[in-house]
Amino acid sequence: MTLRKATRQKSKMRLGLSAVSGAGKTYSSILIAKGLTKGDLSKVAIIDTENGSADLYSHLGDYNVLTLSAPYSPERYIQAIKDCEDAGMEVIIIDSITHEWNGKGGIMDIHGSMTGNSFTNWATVTPRHQKFIDAILQSTCHVITTVRRKQDYDMVKDGNKTIVNKAGLKEETREGFEYELTANLELDIKHNCVALKDRTGLFMGKPQFTPSEETGKLILDWCESGETPISIKEQFEAAKDLEELKTIFLSLSPDLQKLWAVFKDEMKVKLSEPITA
Repeated sequence: MTLRKATRQKSKMRLGLSAVSGAGKTYSSILIAKGLTKGDLSKVAIIDTENGSADLYSHLGDYNVLTLSAPYSPERYIQAIKDCEDAGMEVIIIDSITHEWNGKGGIMDIHGSMTGNSFTNWATVTPRHQKFIDAILQSTCHVITTVRRKQDYDMVKDGNKTIVNKAGLKEETREGFEYELTANLELDIKHNCVALKDRTGLFMGKPQFTPSEETGKLILDWCESGETPISIKEQFEAAKDLEELKTIFLSLSPDLQKLWAVFKDEMKVKLSEPITA
């Protein structure tokens, strides 16, 4: 392990927009994406699960649409994200992620169709959902996710009676998804939004605002204001000795660890002892 000074690197945005139906999630996402691409919507792709709602705003510019229909399995979402990346997109809008959790063929549907112990079945289903989350977090693009909100309820015991109380609006996806995001904004029916979470410092504690192209430009400036990340290959090439190489190797994910043999051969490093992850 190596102790180093904290530095904020350039990054890709992971932005969430949540709202009830009709509050403007799709429209707002497109405007923000336009700012993120400096006005070039041809670099934006919308993964549309909302019955063609993405096409309603084609007058805004020549963005791309990938229609995703049922079954809404996490694997089909992951493939859609990859297709957008392979097409050279800079921003991916997933409109919406609700179907992956609560749609036909989504996680809840998959779990409900399984036989056997419900609790045990989650051990099979949860990793599939996590791979969907990882595809968002590890994407080479900026990613904007939209999610539906619905009325949530609490049941409170009052003597011999059980009283059902309204408990605000709840996102229709797995609880905790917002923790994975850089920022999470909630839109109201008048298209104004507030920050529920904000690692950028751009929105939290600020007055309500209407998302626009300028919002996307602000986010882009923040994303590009950090230091340029050093690639894994550059780290290998800059390593001074075997111990530094070992440290880098052990920090890699299992998939990236496979690259070790390639870099090792390129640099003609002969290991005197086996390295175990």
